[in-house]
Amino acid sequence: MKASLEVRELQADDISLIADYWLKSDPDFLVSMGVDLQKLPSREGLTHMLTQQLKAPMSEKMTYALIWLVDGTPVGHCNVNNIQFGQSAYMHLHLWQSATRQQGMGTELVKKSLPFFFENLELHELYSEPYALNIAPNKTLEKVGFTFEKRYVTVPGSLNFEQEVNRWKLTRSDYQRIVAGQHS
Repeated sequence: MKASLEVRELQADDISLIADYWLKSDPDFLVSMGVDLQKLPSREGLTHMLTQQLKAPMSEKMTYALIWLVDGTPVGHCNVNNIQFGQSAYMHLHLWQSATRQQGMGTELVKKSLPFFFENLELHELYSEPYALNIAPNKTLEKVGFTFEKRYVTVPGSLNFEQEVNRWKLTRSDYQRIVAGQHS
């Protein structure tokens, strides 16, 4: 039987799950994603940031997180930051346990996340810049329909070390084609 995959907006009860992911994951796993362990915030810092996100109006959000569920159980999150409301944002994808990774679910969960980002934030472009050496998200973005733009060296986020990243882009028209394909 195929697993039921769902996406919903972050709720207050989910904050501890995201904090646990960042603070209890294997350090080697975090480094393999490009995380600088010295930059991880405290549980209090994460909780405060995510609580603020929940309170902010959509047009003023600095970050916007979704929870990924398999058979009704939260298994990961997808969020955007560097939001320019009505223009663009940068997406990050996270499956919390190794048992849910590399099962093909990420592709479907990203597709189910796209309407939240494009419609609620009124985006025209969505970017993702995973660590070039982290194969899974790069494969997922390609399968979803993102276009590879370039590989370059940067510090892609507040939790990262300087690294080579692949920049992927999805335009609103790409998104509309993906959504139309899901309903045909």
